[in-house]
Amino acid sequence: MLTSRSRSEPLHAQLYRALRAAILRGELAPGARLPSTRALAADEGLARNTVLRAYDQLLGEGYVVGQRGSATRVAAEIPDDVAEIARDASRRPRPRRPAPPRLSRWAGRLPDAPPSWAAAERGLPYDFRYGRPPFGDFPQATWARLLARRAREATVRDLDYGEPAGLPALRAAIAGYLARARAVDCRPEQVVVVHGTQQGLDLVARVLLDPGDRALIEEPHYSGARHILQAAGARLVAVPVDREGFDVARAGRAAASARLAYVTPSHQFPTGVVMTLARRLALLAWAERAGAWVVEDDYDSEYRYGGRPVESLQGLDRAGRVIYLGTFSKVMFPALRLGYLVLPPELVGPCIAAKALADTGSPGLEQRGLADFLAAGHFERYLRRTRARNRERRAALVAAVRQHLGDRVEVAGANAGLHLLLWLRGVPAARIPRIVARAARAGVGVYAPDHFYLGRPPGAGLVLGYASLDEDAIREGIRRLARSL
Repeated sequence: MLTSRSRSEPLHAQLYRALRAAILRGELAPGARLPSTRALAADEGLARNTVLRAYDQLLGEGYVVGQRGSATRVAAEIPDDVAEIARDASRRPRPRRPAPPRLSRWAGRLPDAPPSWAAAERGLPYDFRYGRPPFGDFPQATWARLLARRAREATVRDLDYGEPAGLPALRAAIAGYLARARAVDCRPEQVVVVHGTQQGLDLVARVLLDPGDRALIEEPHYSGARHILQAAGARLVAVPVDREGFDVARAGRAAASARLAYVTPSHQFPTGVVMTLARRLALLAWAERAGAWVVEDDYDSEYRYGGRPVESLQGLDRAGRVIYLGTFSKVMFPALRLGYLVLPPELVGPCIAAKALADTGSPGLEQRGLADFLAAGHFERYLRRTRARNRERRAALVAAVRQHLGDRVEVAGANAGLHLLLWLRGVPAARIPRIVARAARAGVGVYAPDHFYLGRPPGAGLVLGYASLDEDAIREGIRRLARSL
């Protein structure tokens, strides 16, 4: 058989390639007669039109001669360039495996691959993937209406490049929201719109760090931040997080020469600890004394379920040493790819220049839609509604864990955020990959915290995100997890 329906390539293309190869190898000699289209179609179980298409392509490229209704024969002379290519290919030795490319030192510091979302790729029905917002709660119709209106009203000028720092109306709306909700002290000119947390931190690292500079990082920590700092060539100093959060005093002598500290004070990732006021003031005092910078990643502080959200570290800063980093991906939806930096005045110019060099600016239509979404109050109404729903999801998760896992696990973290960290009592950390695999076979996606540590994790843990699941799915997922354990 010259063709196979199990292959993705169209049948006429398969037939063309098979006949062409036979001609080039000499199996069909010059002047040889090809079967009639009816006969070949019958032999191959094909439609006659399929065979006609293959013959037409051979005819057009000069491999065969003839006309419809008469015998089709192999051309007496195959085009020289085609024949020469075929002969060269038959004589050519098998190519060697190419040598690895010579990469820059920066490329050599990149991680092998981003964190794997294998469970999501397999479509597990009970996927406790962390970092996902509550997609079903988002007012998509309202968002679509705002975008459509902006698209209809766009002028020719709106089609041009915008300001690298972001749309002025959006920067003003972000500054106003942060002042109300997070006690952030800033003017719109200090806000730079970026493509989410990752780009914001990457710009800061490029502007502030040279290879070999020390940077303090929480232990455990958000691995995406670690990879960016490592790619910048920073020497990382891991500072253990305890029940009071990040303690700069535990950095020891390294703190004196560190250029930067990366922290998540309002809801530490992944432990969920809230940094105490005493620790915050100590960190700010260190930054002022050392001439260092503090990057405050406020990734999900909107979601606090007991009392009002903790006020920002930036709002306490009187020396202008805090860089505030926020994102709409965790709150609205990741595909939006819009976040923001709030910068001390002396860093605004360099960071805008770095942003302009990186991509010349963020998409204008999405910025206009988001500015309207904020200014009309849709964002804060959505937050109030989804905060209540996430409180219910978290309560369902905690109750299910207590019911099905009981004292076999310890729940870590404050009553906030979009994920839980579970420590499995009496289970060695080496067993976590087997536990994750067994859970996946039961249809449950759970995630190990190992890649959040520079060193070894203190035990066997699981990170469970819950915002993208409803309560019934949460309860069934934990029931299946318990059975797999």
